[in-house]
Amino acid sequence: MASKRVVCLGLVAVFLAPLLSGCFGVEELPIVEQKGIPGGLTLACLDDSKYTSMVLEIDYAPGYQPDTSSTNLLLQRLESVCNKPLGINVIFTETNFLNNGDWSASDIREASEDTKSVSPRDGSVLTWQFMFPSGMYEDESVLGVAVDASTVALFKDTIDDAENIFRRPSAEKIENSVLVHEAGHLLGLVNLVYTSPADHEDPDHPGHSNNEDSVMYWAVESASISNFFDNELPTEFDSDDIADLEGLADGSIAISSQLWSP
Repeated sequence: MASKRVVCLGLVAVFLAPLLSGCFGVEELPIVEQKGIPGGLTLACLDDSKYTSMVLEIDYAPGYQPDTSSTNLLLQRLESVCNKPLGINVIFTETNFLNNGDWSASDIREASEDTKSVSPRDGSVLTWQFMFPSGMYEDESVLGVAVDASTVALFKDTIDDAENIFRRPSAEKIENSVLVHEAGHLLGLVNLVYTSPADHEDPDHPGHSNNEDSVMYWAVESASISNFFDNELPTEFDSDDIADLEGLADGSIAISSQLWSP
């Protein structure tokens, strides 16, 4: 089996992407090539020439349904950047995942294969899956992880544990930020499948923003988030994030590793 690197706040090296560090689990290169890397369906989301609508499939273990505030926020953020004239729909499904313990990136991809209702690219519909299983990631400091171009897992047990004794930030606030953060990685942020003209990538945490007011800030996806001692965590893409997405959409910023291009 191919060697694996999963770092709490980083990204994993793959042959189609620069060496990054982040909330990513990418291993077994043939599988990664087939399913794409995080950011591999960025253009499919930003462009409407092929995929005119989008589905956010929320699959959760019994008792692990995400907060409504989190999924509503996710929908708002994606509607603000993805060009989908026929809309973005959210579908919730209670799911019996076979794995109830520690999760690896490979485990998440296998569970996605078993539970995802349709292909990520089905006709004119783009589908991204957000899984909420029981248990924790193999690195227990990881709150959320993107494992391929269309799949994210969030670990509510770890999110609950990240809530400090003052509940500032609360588990709900943490979930809100982490969910949008992982969606940002599916959008290719920051510099996953492109190089931004703006200097806003944290050199110590590649794939993440150096701006603590951006939802793509490196600390958002790890247990370090409890050190904020503030109930108002970042939940929005900052101006540099938005400018990157606009540049990718209009072609002024070059992009790589796409599973689909207009």
